[in-house]
Amino acid sequence: MSEYSLLVVEDDANQRKTLAGFLRKRGYRVAEAASAEEAERVARLSPPHLLITDLRLGGPTGVELLKSLKANFPDMEGLVLTAYGTIADAVDAMRAGAYDFCTKPLDLDRLELLVTKALERVSLRDENRRLRQATREEAFRTLVGESAAMTRVRELGARVAESRVPVLILGESGTGKEVLARAIHRASPRAGKDFVAVNCAALPESLIESELFGHKKGAFTGASSDRPGRFELAEGGTLFLDEVGDIPLPVQVKLLRVLQSGTFERLGDTRTVQADVRLIAATHRDLEARIREGLFRQDLYYRLNVISIPIPPLRERPEDIPILVEHLLRKHRDLAGAPVEGVEPEVMERLRRFPFPGNTRELENWIERALVLAAGPHLSRADFPAQLFDDTPAENPADASPRASGGLDDQVADLERRLIREALERADGNQSAAARALGITERAIRYKMKKYGL
Repeated sequence: MSEYSLLVVEDDANQRKTLAGFLRKRGYRVAEAASAEEAERVARLSPPHLLITDLRLGGPTGVELLKSLKANFPDMEGLVLTAYGTIADAVDAMRAGAYDFCTKPLDLDRLELLVTKALERVSLRDENRRLRQATREEAFRTLVGESAAMTRVRELGARVAESRVPVLILGESGTGKEVLARAIHRASPRAGKDFVAVNCAALPESLIESELFGHKKGAFTGASSDRPGRFELAEGGTLFLDEVGDIPLPVQVKLLRVLQSGTFERLGDTRTVQADVRLIAATHRDLEARIREGLFRQDLYYRLNVISIPIPPLRERPEDIPILVEHLLRKHRDLAGAPVEGVEPEVMERLRRFPFPGNTRELENWIERALVLAAGPHLSRADFPAQLFDDTPAENPADASPRASGGLDDQVADLERRLIREALERADGNQSAAARALGITERAIRYKMKKYGL
């Protein structure tokens, strides 16, 4: 019981000492005060778990003291005592946050029972807080890395998880934007509801409004029945809009309305639907540049960008690569024919120096490949793509610029052709893996391969 501290406030010295002595004999740490003013000073020095105060103190009342201390110590419980109790006094005490209201002369057995129950509530609240903290820590363990940058990402994600404000996650393709969004959801009060993810770039412009907001039967050709959209499917939970920068302007207007009023209509319907959804958006694009180009609404940007969390690319945190490799070896160990203990030092050093334009997603693809090819307990040079050991200085994807001659369209085409060819080489011709590394769909990479004759 000594882990709990009690503060007894009573202007009658004899009654105060009697009550404090009784509680000390029961194993509690007890502080005493003769007035509300003295109690405020004592509480600042040692915040109590439970306040036991007389109602009338010859100055500010016990209820006023309880309100004041609750404002500074919201987890504190309170018992109010009085010899002149009325129903109105009891109501005031309970409204101020008192656990109970007791009349004098005190029944010490009943008082002891009330103290025990009040402190059980304190204990339960502390346990809930510890569990929430443990849940948050567990949720963000999926964001692997010990660099200062990743520590900041986890800390900011944990802080915003408790609120319902929109979050905008910024980062290149493959940095783990959806991983962060899922961690925020798991650490939030909405964790028991659904997390619904939508890749806006993968949806045809003609279907994206229907996918997000649903449609009514007959709204368009092929709409053979009513269908809920992603906002309705995420009701009470979290909706993750990946690549939000690719949403067409007409749909941006409807999305802005949801953020402003929490309401929308299904396509082809006049009935207004309420949306109780926490929105997390992500993009690899520069939204401010798209605003200047007239491709993204400024008012929507401000609504989405209440809290922004940038995830740094892997090349800016090479110290995280050994930790990521160890994590990925454990995650995909079932791909290896025999146990793999680690990576040869030469390979690890090369991995640390490689720019990884596809970021963590590309590194994971390489580790999966290496585990399949592994012939010994340590992944070796032979298990990784040849370009890892190419000493030609790799071009930083953030600084890449077309060098081909000709007009802008020709230069962009040359750059696209080169990036797709390199991604396919790294993925050993696997189109799905190459598309993931480039942050585009399989359909898009097949179209571009045909376009460029690759």
